[in-house]
Amino acid sequence: MQMAEAGGAPQGAPLLTDTGGAATLGFGSSRVHHGEILQGVFEHEGRLVRGLTTMPCDLYHAYAVFEPSAIPVLTVEPPGKAKAFRAASATLSALGRSHIGGRLYVVSQVPLSRGFGSSTSDVIASVLAVHDACGQRVDSGRTARIAVRAEQASDSLMYDGDAVLFAQREGKVIETLPGALPPLRVLGFGTSRDGAGVETLSMGPAVYGPGEVAEFAELRLMLREAVAAADPGLLGRVASASARINQPHLPVPGFDALEALVPRCGAAGLQVAHSGDIAGLVFDGRDPDIDRRLDRAQRALADLGVTDFWRFSAGEHE
Repeated sequence: MQMAEAGGAPQGAPLLTDTGGAATLGFGSSRVHHGEILQGVFEHEGRLVRGLTTMPCDLYHAYAVFEPSAIPVLTVEPPGKAKAFRAASATLSALGRSHIGGRLYVVSQVPLSRGFGSSTSDVIASVLAVHDACGQRVDSGRTARIAVRAEQASDSLMYDGDAVLFAQREGKVIETLPGALPPLRVLGFGTSRDGAGVETLSMGPAVYGPGEVAEFAELRLMLREAVAAADPGLLGRVASASARINQPHLPVPGFDALEALVPRCGAAGLQVAHSGDIAGLVFDGRDPDIDRRLDRAQRALADLGVTDFWRFSAGEHE
């Protein structure tokens, strides 16, 4: 897998003492996402549930190493990785290995509180490391349920390669979209002046009105069509509309000026982190003039006072 995988020692992993064959080291890794393409509430099995489709991103990774022990005590390094600890514990229980413990080490490059899914990437890497140590096949559905148990709301990073509409508070796929995301290039940037991010634990779930719920239903259809047709332009329109709906709930400073850059720079749309301070101008990755468009967009953002930039690819041509 690209996004999340078991096996292979991560860079920066601590050196572990061999236990004479009694324990098998397990390794896991997870890439991140770059906020959302669509987030809202959607009909599923006769009721409305919260759901999202994330923008995959390879800029950062989290890695985990798990060393099992016959002593039923579980520890984590660094000690502050409480969600990763809960994920490892829940995984051992799900695999019928509650009687063993071990040491979990988490190494992460991911900036915190910005919308990259730092906690979810820690959690998924930890789940995969425990599976690897136990010689068990990874199951995305089980990983999703464990992730929600560990952090209350989880992103869909465990569904590597699949474009899904995911119920982030229930750990369920609402809909598997008909294909991979179309090829995209994204000019990402920070929207806060200090890059401090957003403390997501202090945020309550957004409350949407009937008009917004109806719009989410339309955007779901548009997203399905965009994926089926491999249409970056339509996908960008979905992302822009979702970002606009998010404004009353977590305002992006200077949003109108940012959105005005979409037609000026030839972008497909504007996407944001619905619980963070990052955003991105989304472009058709197949455009032969893409580099010039990205350069022009970066200059335009700089004119608006944006100084924090990065570029990445997403979709079929990653």
